Amino acid sequence: MEIKSNVPETRVLTPFGFLRGMLCLLVLLSTAFVILVYCGFITAVVLRFFSIHYSRKATAFFFGSWLALWPLLFEKINKTKVIFYGETVPADVRVLIIANHRTEVDWMYLWDLAMRKGRLGYIKYVLKSSLMKLPVFGWAFQILEFISVERKWEVDEPTMRHMLSTFKNHNDPLWLAIFPEGTDFTEQKCIRSQKFASEHGLPILHNVLLPKAKGFAACLEELRDYLDAVYDITIGYKNRCPTFLDNAFGVAPSEVHIHVRRVVVNDIPSSEEMVGSWLIDTFTKKDKLLSDFNSSGCFPHQGTEGDFPTIPCLVNAIGISKRNQMESYTKLAIVAMVLVATLVTGPMATTGFLICGVPSDGLKTCQPAVAKDVDPLPSPTPECCASLTNADMSCFCKLKGSSLLSMYDIDPKHAMELPTKCKLPQATYHC
Repeated sequence: MEIKSNVPETRVLTPFGFLRGMLCLLVLLSTAFVILVYCGFITAVVLRFFSIHYSRKATAFFFGSWLALWPLLFEKINKTKVIFYGETVPADVRVLIIANHRTEVDWMYLWDLAMRKGRLGYIKYVLKSSLMKLPVFGWAFQILEFISVERKWEVDEPTMRHMLSTFKNHNDPLWLAIFPEGTDFTEQKCIRSQKFASEHGLPILHNVLLPKAKGFAACLEELRDYLDAVYDITIGYKNRCPTFLDNAFGVAPSEVHIHVRRVVVNDIPSSEEMVGSWLIDTFTKKDKLLSDFNSSGCFPHQGTEGDFPTIPCLVNAIGISKRNQMESYTKLAIVAMVLVATLVTGPMATTGFLICGVPSDGLKTCQPAVAKDVDPLPSPTPECCASLTNADMSCFCKLKGSSLLSMYDIDPKHAMELPTKCKLPQATYHC
């Protein structure tokens, strides 16, 4: 819902603003393409053959860095003010998010909240299928495991339940967002929704549409035992609702207001009929909240989330670490080549595939001896030492500061001590 104020409805689109917007779109498109080419297949396909959990971690790392560009565009470049109200979302919880759908870009502003919680790469949406078919962007959404719907339940139910069934690992962070209205709000749709409500004895809503229960009920049915909470999010805009191009060119919105309410999962009924009633009651309260927002220009209980600093956002977005950028590309190339070689030439029998000259099965036997935050650290087993006989230490040195090791909970310092502990010839090698 948007409100009126004495602030101009839109910023003036200047030639500089147009060029800046085109440049931002070009950067977003090109970086998405680069990540898809260099990371998408490796993280979402190759790595998934061996571990869905680590495939998701790797995908979240690389694609989360790309998604960080969007909050950067909204809040830092376009100077859109994002204000949070209500309850704070903990960073380490698995949640189902329901939100009102005021415009075509509501879901993008949930990235601003996920950015603050370090969950950008783990947020998933239930989106209409047309968005999933977009070149480049749609491909990225598929790798991020967004759920595509045709908005026909007999078609969507099998696909949706299959996707939901893959989200049940408690070790995988999850933010799943759904918009129960099923479409964005317009005056014409509101009139049709009100007519339906009047004919069926349901509440007459003015700022939201009547919610549809089937998708939300399916999410709860499949994931109820795997969620920490449900979060009811209400979004309001000042001064008018933005379109995608408004966002790109910085024309609107001037302010985005986001209200967060936590709901205990067990407080929501289990039957689809009762879930439908609960959802209508929730959206009736949401309608009242938006009416008050329309009058006052704010939601209650402001200030639950702070701003995010520009520099860390930039660092996260462009993948710069304490080491130089070229070294980062080198590490990524090594990981890519290792995994691609697995498919092309690596033996897949009892010894698994090779990483820097070491069989993958051998690396697994070494993991307890190189784990992070373990005290006392166990000594490497004879099987571990035997697997390191042909280890290429120069290869491992290049991976020493990469995210690949941390992804597998490997302490680089402990890993480089293994040749000495195993009394191998490589013990004399120093990075």
